[in-house]
Amino acid sequence: MLIWLRRLLIGSPLPSSRAMHERLTKILALPVFASDAISSVAYATEEILLGLVILGTTVITDTAITLYIALAIVGLLVIVATSYRQTIFAYPGGGGSYIVAKDNLGMYPGLVAGASIMIDYVLTVAVSISSGVAAILSFIPQYQPYTVWIAVGAVAFIALANLRGMRESGTLFALPTYTFVATALILVGIGIYKMLTTGFTVPPPPASAVPPPVHMGASGALFLFIVLRAFASGCSAMTGTEAISDGVPAFRPPESKNAAATLVAMAILLGIVFLGTAFLAWKAQVIPMSQTAEGYQTVFSQIASALVGRSWFYYLFQGATAGILLLAANTSFADFPRLGSIMARDRFLPRQLYNVGDRLVFSNGIILLALIASGLIIVFHGVVNSLIPLYAIGVFLSFTLSQAGMARRLAKRKEQGWRVRVAISSLGATITAIVALVQAITKFTEGAWIVLVLIPAFVYFFSKIHTHYIELGNQLRLTPEDKFTHISNIVLVLTPSLHRGVLPALEYAKGLSPDVRAIHIETDPIDTNLMEQRWERWGGGLPLIILESQYRTLVGPLLEYLAEVKKEKPNAVVTVVIPEFVPAKWWHKLLHNQSGLLLKFVLLFQRNIVTVNVRYYVSG
Repeated sequence: MLIWLRRLLIGSPLPSSRAMHERLTKILALPVFASDAISSVAYATEEILLGLVILGTTVITDTAITLYIALAIVGLLVIVATSYRQTIFAYPGGGGSYIVAKDNLGMYPGLVAGASIMIDYVLTVAVSISSGVAAILSFIPQYQPYTVWIAVGAVAFIALANLRGMRESGTLFALPTYTFVATALILVGIGIYKMLTTGFTVPPPPASAVPPPVHMGASGALFLFIVLRAFASGCSAMTGTEAISDGVPAFRPPESKNAAATLVAMAILLGIVFLGTAFLAWKAQVIPMSQTAEGYQTVFSQIASALVGRSWFYYLFQGATAGILLLAANTSFADFPRLGSIMARDRFLPRQLYNVGDRLVFSNGIILLALIASGLIIVFHGVVNSLIPLYAIGVFLSFTLSQAGMARRLAKRKEQGWRVRVAISSLGATITAIVALVQAITKFTEGAWIVLVLIPAFVYFFSKIHTHYIELGNQLRLTPEDKFTHISNIVLVLTPSLHRGVLPALEYAKGLSPDVRAIHIETDPIDTNLMEQRWERWGGGLPLIILESQYRTLVGPLLEYLAEVKKEKPNAVVTVVIPEFVPAKWWHKLLHNQSGLLLKFVLLFQRNIVTVNVRYYVSG
């Protein structure tokens, strides 16, 4: 039944020969790897406005500060995208920031980049899903009490889609992604046209729905601090920019060329929609609403409602926005398992993450990401503003290390045009380092300190795993002095009673060693007497050892006897044979003791102990 259900949900296993056919075209790669970056425009402008509204609504309505911040972010996006385009051609095997930093700056910078980007991938799932749910609640607010459960259900759905394979998930998510891009571009076009002709404004929300101003009339250093804080929040628009460089091997040949083209397309679409939204928000004097307010609407929803009313296009746009935000998590589900596999290959993460599942995806990484992200959503109750402060620091730290690594690599190789390319990567590293520092300072008290603690903790965790694998490899490595040696084997057959299910175990034990002993743990003297009477006829000439159990337990007497056997022959291996009869129907097992499972679990942790189950199948 479980196998049938698994095939129904995930699909039939794919042979390794199908791996090339599962790779992505540029059309399908965009929704898989760029949905995170593109979707971030749905909340990046809102985050800028929420950062500025504490100065008072007049700062938003009477100045173009929102547009200036958006222009600065788009300029930074151009630099970072150009640098990552260089990375794609330099590292066609993928790995992004982690590989670039490790190869060019050293192991620990690489681990910092890996930790930073993995934290970003987890937060991407939590933030994008939470934002998608917020967009849904903008036009069906009656479901607000179920925010967390809707979000967790969305995580499970996307994880399941990715477990079916990358090509299937790309096909599934292509329609919502391209629908959002098309409707967002149309909406921006309508808004700009109306601005140039009749003009339009967004009705202000109720005063109770607007976050109260805290620093009315702030100036000087305080004003600069708040603006930088809003800029740091708006930089969430750049999250996901590195995803394509992480997943180059997922593209169809020529991999690097197709990946670079997809990166350029993503940056252009992101820049146009983000700048257009910021321009409309400024010109239409949009005031952001608190997400917990009754009748909450996102900034996108306010603009769309003012431009096209509650028409079919509004609901199409809101549905597409919710869809892209929910499915933006797919970028993380595509890249987190791949990065985890690369780090597991380098022995910095458990080897289970390196394995490819039967649908040619890294199944263990997908499941791990879904569990962690769901936990975050539950802890933060699916509120986007609570998650954003944790979000972008790790991204920009990984940006900095990646671009610094590329600058060093290009300077060493001195290939044609290297000076210009080094300048681009160096400029990107400098600016993103400044942005990371601004975010760390301005968001520190809002929860950014958590990420600053998590990154060193992850690096320590990675290094301990690596040390374990290195030490284990050294101990298991064969040397010229190693050779086969004779191992003395003592076989103990647990015989709770004597019946047909026990005889095959006794016969099996005889074939393992000349030193075979039947062990009966006495819990009832009457059963023991009956056992002794039958033993002479059916015991096969093996010695029967009775262990008294004063408290009628099985584990204690057995462990005590094992200790005596080890003293008797310290270098011997003790094999414990556990007879087991298997009923014809599954529910029959509920009618019998499962003491064999308990004993096997306890013996699992004993040194030089081998456990063997010998099954006897009962007919129906």
